[in-house]
Amino acid sequence: MAYPDFTPARDCVSCGLCLPHCPTYRERPFEMASPRGRIQLMKGLASGELTGYEALDEHLSLCLACRACESACPSAVKFGSLIESARAVLNDRLAPSWGRRLGAFFMRHVFPHQRRLAAVAALMRAYQASGLQRLFRETPLRGCFPERIVELESMMPEMSPLGEMPAPRGELEPYGVERGRVGFLTGCVMQLAMASTNAASMDVLRFNGLRVVLPREQRCCGALHLHNGFIPEARALARANIAAFEEAGVDWIVTNQAGCGSTLKEYGKLLDDEPDWAGRAEAFRGRVRDINELLVELGLRPPSGRLALRAVYDDPCHLVHGQKIKAQPRQLLRAIPGLELAEAREADWCCGSAGIYNVTHTEMSLAILQRKMDDLLSTRPDVIVTSNPGCAFQLRYGARRAGHAVQVVHVMDLLARSYRGEGAGLDRSATKGEPS
Repeated sequence: MAYPDFTPARDCVSCGLCLPHCPTYRERPFEMASPRGRIQLMKGLASGELTGYEALDEHLSLCLACRACESACPSAVKFGSLIESARAVLNDRLAPSWGRRLGAFFMRHVFPHQRRLAAVAALMRAYQASGLQRLFRETPLRGCFPERIVELESMMPEMSPLGEMPAPRGELEPYGVERGRVGFLTGCVMQLAMASTNAASMDVLRFNGLRVVLPREQRCCGALHLHNGFIPEARALARANIAAFEEAGVDWIVTNQAGCGSTLKEYGKLLDDEPDWAGRAEAFRGRVRDINELLVELGLRPPSGRLALRAVYDDPCHLVHGQKIKAQPRQLLRAIPGLELAEAREADWCCGSAGIYNVTHTEMSLAILQRKMDDLLSTRPDVIVTSNPGCAFQLRYGARRAGHAVQVVHVMDLLARSYRGEGAGLDRSATKGEPS
């Protein structure tokens, strides 16, 4: 599609069935905080009737882009594409500010470049490992800083130890009879802050007879760029990834990150107006699988290690609403011997992370997170399970904020422990050896 494209707005009949499913409307029940109201604003932006760009940005940026409205919509309105188009227009028309310049700098000059992002992560890791973070959090020192700085620091995710990095490149052989070749997307933030989960994911794939290929030239998937209206940058990253995974010659392209998977599956739409890339993007899209999705599709080789845990699964928005994948992660968890799976009432509601939303709209994010934690903790879990790094970071922060010791892990963390026979201790680091 050629961005910006507001044609999906024509499908909205203003029925209002989306309203009860919108997290921001639930917190602020007025029309412009709802999907229906935002669509009317976007129609005005597209027609030129509304030119108060700052006010438009205030209302449209409050949207989490969780796409729960898409799941509820009887007219199948593609709200995700609409909000991306609106943000692309506003990026061009809003007056420059310090905050917007900083955000654009990171989008254009940091996230697309692995070495630069790794350098930022190295500074965060040094801060955390040196004892400075503990000093800041546990002494009166934090009182010397503005409340906003203290708040943002408390949300900082823990960086993976250097011993877990970097991700290998090349190929990893399957355990047992080979069933196919998968190209594995290591991700940007995932490999820096949840490297052990990447190792667990690759192990699970290998235990299921899959050869894991890690293309050297793979890049950031472009999810943050696309969702925030940085369309040219998203297109460039899409072209680079398509070329990298084509060269790898794999049967499937696999990701363990809901937000990345949703974007990878939209490459065909993102590049459909580029003659040299449209066909290649569509072929790429057809081979993309979320890791939960692929394991169920192929038929899981049952793990045997017992995990005596009570777990509750929380659906990432871009998995349940963006990719319509809900049953598969639960099916995998139920295959783990000894694991009891509880169900939260609002498991498919947003946690408030939404990429960088918890940084840009912290007050709303925390209100949504509070309701989410109340819901999850009411199930009395030993562990909260999810399938997306941003959700994991947000839920870990929510647990700390609630003073609760519950751990937050990825589905693949638990599956890998069961395959490896690591029944005790959720904090054990990923083993590197071959199975016995």
